[in-house]
Amino acid sequence: MGENPQEPAEQAAGTGQSGGAGSCCGVSGCCGEIEQSLDPAVTVIEAKTSAGCGCVNEQDGAAELPVVVIGAGPVGLAAAAHLAERGQEFLVLEAGDAAGAAISEWGHVRLFSPWRYDTDAAARRLLEPAGWALPDPDALPTGAELVRDYLAPLARVPELARRIRTGTRVVAVARRGVDVTRTVGRDQQPLLVRTVGPDGAVTDLTARAVIDASGTWGRSNPLGHSGLSAPGEDQAAAYLTGPLPDVLGRDRDRFAGKHTLVVGMGHSAANTLLALAKLAKTAPGTRITWVVRSASVARLYGGGDADGLPARGALGIRLRAAVEGGEIELVRSFTITGFTSPNAGPATGPVNVVGVTPDGERVIEADAVVAATGFRPDLDMLREVRVELDPATEAPVRLAPMIDPNFHSCGTVPPHGERDLAHPETGFYLVGMKSYGRAPTFLMATGYEQVRSVVAALAGDRAAADAVELDLPETGVCSTNLIAEDQLPGASAGVSAGDGCGTSCGTEPAETPAAVTSGGSCCGGSAPEPVTIGIGAPAGLGFATGSVHGYSGDSERGDN
Repeated sequence: MGENPQEPAEQAAGTGQSGGAGSCCGVSGCCGEIEQSLDPAVTVIEAKTSAGCGCVNEQDGAAELPVVVIGAGPVGLAAAAHLAERGQEFLVLEAGDAAGAAISEWGHVRLFSPWRYDTDAAARRLLEPAGWALPDPDALPTGAELVRDYLAPLARVPELARRIRTGTRVVAVARRGVDVTRTVGRDQQPLLVRTVGPDGAVTDLTARAVIDASGTWGRSNPLGHSGLSAPGEDQAAAYLTGPLPDVLGRDRDRFAGKHTLVVGMGHSAANTLLALAKLAKTAPGTRITWVVRSASVARLYGGGDADGLPARGALGIRLRAAVEGGEIELVRSFTITGFTSPNAGPATGPVNVVGVTPDGERVIEADAVVAATGFRPDLDMLREVRVELDPATEAPVRLAPMIDPNFHSCGTVPPHGERDLAHPETGFYLVGMKSYGRAPTFLMATGYEQVRSVVAALAGDRAAADAVELDLPETGVCSTNLIAEDQLPGASAGVSAGDGCGTSCGTEPAETPAAVTSGGSCCGGSAPEPVTIGIGAPAGLGFATGSVHGYSGDSERGDN
């Protein structure tokens, strides 16, 4: 992808293509190696096709079509950074009004992982020439700080800025001219991405490949049992909150002096429970009930002082202390079977949450219900592409055994790349949190390695695509925490990025993480890049203690 905005259009004219003198089909350097769209809002191929450029034909056009990246979150922008480095034509489509829009919705939450593990290597290489510097590597950023100090600057670099369309929601991916049943000639057609813009206009874009990094935020699992919504759940919508409400900030009035029911056993639930406990100290009448389907909460309490991540271990210790101290009422083995709302309009009185327990039916009245039950991917938009998904996790079939939450936590997921993410639909990839389907074992670092491998394959660098390496501590870095400090407990100002995981990954000094080899990449040098370790989506994430992994740990220490 050429970067030569100063080149006069006249120099690109006269190449024999249609479109008029001085415009060359809406691009500079037409049909050459330094093409650049004169309109930043459109791709080269779109400009040339619209102008009837004579050098666009069926075969050449397919090669010049962009790679469409769905989602401008950390993994989507990392994919864009790698595409930019390799000179690939690409377009990023973001449903929100800015890069990192989903993270901004939980911007008040602080991450477990310090800055040194929260960025992608290719992204840093784009940012640093413009004067960007990694914030304090030992500081724990909030979601808002991650957006402000990393994602927003990354989206502004020239190599990416003109290729990002915000306010553009993808509603379907297909093959142009054929539905999912058609096989003959299928791979000869480009992929089609249907979008809805800010004004409601529907636009179909063509692509040579699609990287779906749209995540799972906004598609919460239901509160009922068996994976289904409970009767009356839809009618109780006015009482339900998202998985990470800002209890101590913008949403304070919704919880102060009221009874809140928190449902779920991930770190989203833990964050909200501890925030509510803090609120209760200053807002009389604030009550907190925590319900879980399991008979044990050992997996969320975690390893305590023995946890390899001190901040995460502290979270489990604080939560357990709040329960045992009576600040939070814990109801185990509670399966929600229904909701009874006082009316169908705005909440005017408590909602009745009906559940079954080993002792029979129980009804809990609540003013608000926090649904911290995790997420599931949007697969409706993929009905016309041939995706091969595991029936249990809804992840790519080759990836599924590596991330199965019954047996794995974040830190025990092995390295994986393009070959594990490929589908029968040539050129289509699920990456990031969405690639994990319903499995709560995703790490941001894993997503960065996924897109590095996928982009290498799309660029024809098979060796780099297959050189997939990821060295994660057994305890992993699974989610967010709610600690007051912005430093890791015990972190020293003298610890540098070269000291490996440091206090974030183990109780003893760790060796430098294994490197990912670029394998002959043309992306600015072949020096190995250390694997970065970050967080995944903020809700429903697995909790690794270093000894028991996945849901198999639910039955451990059943007295907890």
